[in-house]
Amino acid sequence: MAGYPARILEIHRQLQAQMAENRSLRESANRARKLVAAAKDVPHQDGADSSRSSISSILEEARDVKQKLAAAKASEAALSEEMQRLALALPNLTSDETPDGQDFTVLSYINCDGVAAEHSDSQTAGKPVDDSGSASSASIVLQATPNQWRSHVEIGTDLGLLDFSAAAAASGWGWYYLLGDGARLEQALIQYALHVAHLHGWQAVSPPSMVRSGIAAACGFQPRDQGGEQQTYSIEGAPLSLTATAEIPLAALYAGATIDVSPDSPVRRAAVSRCYRAEAGSRGASTKGLYRVHEFTKVELFAWTSPELDATTDVFNELVDVQTEILSSLGLLCRVLEMPATDLGASAYRKIDIEAFFPSRCQASKDGSDTAALDYSSGWGEVTSASICTDYQTRRLATRTRNGTPAFPWTLNGTALAVPRVIAAILENGWDDKTKTVAIPECLWPWMGGQQWLGSTQT
Repeated sequence: MAGYPARILEIHRQLQAQMAENRSLRESANRARKLVAAAKDVPHQDGADSSRSSISSILEEARDVKQKLAAAKASEAALSEEMQRLALALPNLTSDETPDGQDFTVLSYINCDGVAAEHSDSQTAGKPVDDSGSASSASIVLQATPNQWRSHVEIGTDLGLLDFSAAAAASGWGWYYLLGDGARLEQALIQYALHVAHLHGWQAVSPPSMVRSGIAAACGFQPRDQGGEQQTYSIEGAPLSLTATAEIPLAALYAGATIDVSPDSPVRRAAVSRCYRAEAGSRGASTKGLYRVHEFTKVELFAWTSPELDATTDVFNELVDVQTEILSSLGLLCRVLEMPATDLGASAYRKIDIEAFFPSRCQASKDGSDTAALDYSSGWGEVTSASICTDYQTRRLATRTRNGTPAFPWTLNGTALAVPRVIAAILENGWDDKTKTVAIPECLWPWMGGQQWLGSTQT
C-alpha cells in the first residue's frame, strides 16, 4: 500500500483531464443536436439534395461524438472507482503511543505479577498474586499442576459442554455446539458483561447481523485480506455481508447523521451480537477449539467522542478499565499490551490488547536442557482488543457532530467479552484434575442459579 497515495494523486490528475475532455465532448454533442434541429426546420424546396447531405453530415458527427462521450464516461467511472478503492484501503495514521515495528509493550498484568505467570520453575506459575506477591486465593487459581494441564477441548468434551464433531458434520470445521452448562455459561457471561457495561454508562443496543457491504468497507473491513483470503461472508444476490463484529453496525448507527458529542458527553453504546468470520486462521494448537471459530457471540463497546485526542483517550482508558474489571472478576490471568504498528487494523490509530493465560498453549522448552520445562511465554492468547479510530470511520460514514465548528467525531471500540475464548480460558484455568470439575467464577454465580462448579457435584 506504500504506493497508493502517489497512485491516487496520479489517478486524480487523469480524472481531472478526463472530466475536462468530457465537458468538451458534451458541448460538442449539444452543438450537434442544435444543428440537427435547425437543419430539420429549414424548408427543403430548393437544394433538397444539399440539405439532406448537410443533415447527414451533422448526424454522422453527432454519432461520432456520442460514441466518444460514452467511452469517456466509462473511463471517468473506472478512474473514479479505482481511486475510491485505493483510498478506502489506506490505513489510518498511527498514534505516538504505538510501538514501531512488531514488538508490543506490556503495560500491566491482571490477577498476576507476570513473573509468576511466565516463570517456568515456579510452583505458583499462573496463579494470581496479591499485593504482597504471594499466591492469592481470592480469585480462581490453576487447580492443576503443569503436568495435569488440559486443553479446553478435552475438558469441555469430557464434561459434555462442547461438541465439535457434531458441529463439523453439521457445518464444517470452525463451528461448535455449546451443550447444557456450556450454553448456560455463555448466557451468564453475556449478562454479566452487559451488567458491567451498563453500570459504567454504556447503553445497550441490539444490532442487525447483516450490513451493506459498503458499510463494512467504510469501517475498515475488507472482503479479502492482502493474501486474497476471504474475510467476510457475503450474501449471494444482494450487496450485503454478515457482520464480523458488532463494531460495524454500531458504527453505522449514525451514518449520514449529525450527533451531539462534547468532551464531557461522549456517546457510549454496548451491543451483543453473533459475529461471522470467513477466515479462521491456521489449524495449529494455538487456534484449536473455541479460540478461532467462524461464528461466535461477542459483547462489543463502541463510542463517539469529540474530535480531540485528550477527550477520546479518556473514554479509551475507561473502555480498557471496563475490560479489565470484567477479566479481573472472572479470575483470569491476563496481561495488557500496547500493540505495535504492524498489528493495527486499517482503522486503528492506537490499539490495546488483553491476553489471557491458556495453560494448554504452553510448549516444551526449546533449549533441549530439560524436556519437562515449559515455555510459559507461549501460553498467552488475545481475549479483548480496544482501538481508537479517530475520524477514519465517521468520514467514510458521513457522521458529523454539530457542537461548535462542524466536524467529524472520533470513534473507538473494544471487546467487552468474546464469549468462546473466555469460556476456553475459564475451563483451562479453573480445571481441577482431582475432582474433574471446573470452578465457575463467583461473579457468574447469580446468572448460573448459584451453581459453582462445572462437572460432577462438588461440596
